[in-house]
Amino acid sequence: MNAQTEHFLVPGAIGPLQCALDLPDPEIFAAPLGLALVAHPHPLYGGTMDNKVAQTLARTFTGLGYAAVRMNFRGVGQSAGTHDAGIGETDDMALLLAHMRARYPALPVALAGFSFGTFVQACLQQRLIQAGMPAERLVLVGAAAGKWAMPEIPANTILIHGEQDDTIPLSAVLDWLRPQDIPVTVIPGADHFFHRRLHHIKQLVTSMWDKPAER
Repeated sequence: MNAQTEHFLVPGAIGPLQCALDLPDPEIFAAPLGLALVAHPHPLYGGTMDNKVAQTLARTFTGLGYAAVRMNFRGVGQSAGTHDAGIGETDDMALLLAHMRARYPALPVALAGFSFGTFVQACLQQRLIQAGMPAERLVLVGAAAGKWAMPEIPANTILIHGEQDDTIPLSAVLDWLRPQDIPVTVIPGADHFFHRRLHHIKQLVTSMWDKPAER
């Protein structure tokens, strides 16, 4: 993402996993305030950790004072293995979380994802809830409702969707959220990849981060 991005490999169940870490500006933050894991879109359709939405989410979190880490899913870039329909990818994200928690113990954790990455992060959050150690908050952009069996999510989740998303129709997202009574912020005119509207993602997450929803 920038010259200061730290690239590293994490040992995974199927081999090494390629990761990238960006830290908040040390002139503003003496130390990271939290840890954010960012998940990219579908690897079989060109999704990588360098996707523009994934990078926008990482930049947003470093601006909030978080250490933001991205990972290439199985079979992408230098990551070993092959696509595993979200199951192995969730396992790998859990391994990355354990790795980063060892490096930054006691920091609050945020999970963010775009498209297929929202499915992975929502599944990981369910695992963390069941283990009694949930992430503090989810940020889901272009949530993969209707494409994947999206689980229920916490009420304070930040959801952003494009009005003109023809990959994941807004109607499918509303059908998923309606029984949960969770709102979604819709960006007018935005397509699935938020062309020319990436700045809205950063502005929305930043403005909403200190205003968590309550049931």
